[in-house]
Amino acid sequence: MQQGSPQPYVVPRPTPPSRSPRPRQRRGCLCTVGVLAFILLMLPVFFCGLGFVVYLVVPPPPMTILVMGLDARAGEGALARTDSVLLVGLQPGRLRVSILSIPRDLFIDVPNYGLQRINAVNVLGEMETLGSGPALLASAVENSFGIGIDRYVRMNFQGFVELIDAVGGVTIEVDRTIVDDAYPTADGGTISIRFDPGTQHMDGERALMYARTRHADDDYRRAERQQQVISALSLKLLNPVYYPAVITVVSRSVETDLTLVDMLSQAPTVILNAGRFERQVIDRDTITAAADGSAIPDYAALLPWISERFD
Repeated sequence: MQQGSPQPYVVPRPTPPSRSPRPRQRRGCLCTVGVLAFILLMLPVFFCGLGFVVYLVVPPPPMTILVMGLDARAGEGALARTDSVLLVGLQPGRLRVSILSIPRDLFIDVPNYGLQRINAVNVLGEMETLGSGPALLASAVENSFGIGIDRYVRMNFQGFVELIDAVGGVTIEVDRTIVDDAYPTADGGTISIRFDPGTQHMDGERALMYARTRHADDDYRRAERQQQVISALSLKLLNPVYYPAVITVVSRSVETDLTLVDMLSQAPTVILNAGRFERQVIDRDTITAAADGSAIPDYAALLPWISERFD
């Protein structure tokens, strides 16, 4: 290029507009909020887990509850025979729940009365002093089986019906056809009832019929049905929505010396075993005869099962 020639004009490139930095700080805020939300959600789980560990390491003491179902007619109140007698063994240290049913026609040794049919013990106690039926039956059970009774629950048929209805009924798996043409009614008459095999949802009245009927088989199979209903009821009690209705029924129609502390301390064990309690019925295989021919428990045969499940 010759000296003094004009230089070519270069068009300057436009400077790109400056871009705002990405909102890194906002992402950090969102992450922080997410972490806090996760922590808040996990705190109840953590404390529940911690509480469960403590529950296993330092469990509450075991408890045995005497459950009495009264065959009470109008006006009898607690001065009635027991249609059913069950022992519920709670072992929090082993996370175990066990039920032992004692047939109503079995004879046991009752303090101051000698050998008596178990369904009459409550009446004997009530005739001594009103309200002492459970204590006399508890003493008789302890003397006969070596099982200490810690608490009791006593209810009549109406209380049972109300309790089942309070949880919206129970679902039962009926294993065979049951026909009873002489099921007793409250007015002293009889009716015919039938249960077909299969899964059935029962309200309180129907569940009571299922738990009481025995003409189609015997008292031992009836006891098994009672245990089945209790197990089904425990599954419904897993839903807290039923608690207000259940508490109302218990306070009105169920007599018990269980405290709120008792219920709360034993609740985890019951909840973890709901629907799968270990069950035993004293039946022909575990019954023998006294010197006078009365049917009594075969204590030697029952001892291994009892000693393992009742402290």
